[in-house]
Amino acid sequence: MRRRYTIVLRAELANGSHTVTVPALPGIVTQGRDLEDAIAMAKDAIRCHIEGLLQDGLPVPEEGERPQVVTIDVDAAA
Repeated sequence: MRRRYTIVLRAELANGSHTVTVPALPGIVTQGRDLEDAIAMAKDAIRCHIEGLLQDGLPVPEEGERPQVVTIDVDAAA
C-alpha cells in the first residue's frame, strides 16, 4: 500500500547533513549525509515504523491536512 507523508528537512550547517522529522509520525527522527540521502533515510524510517505498528496490531496514522510551514520574523531583546 502506498502512503504519503510530509517530511521536514533541516540543514545542519556545521557538516552539511540534513535532519528529518515526520509530523504525522511523532518520534521519527533520522539524518542523511546530504539532501538525497536524508530523503532515502526518511523513506526507510517511515517504512520500518509502519511495519512495526502493523506487527503490533496498532493503527497506522494517516496524514490528514498537510502541515503548513511559515517563517516569521520576531522582534526580541538582544
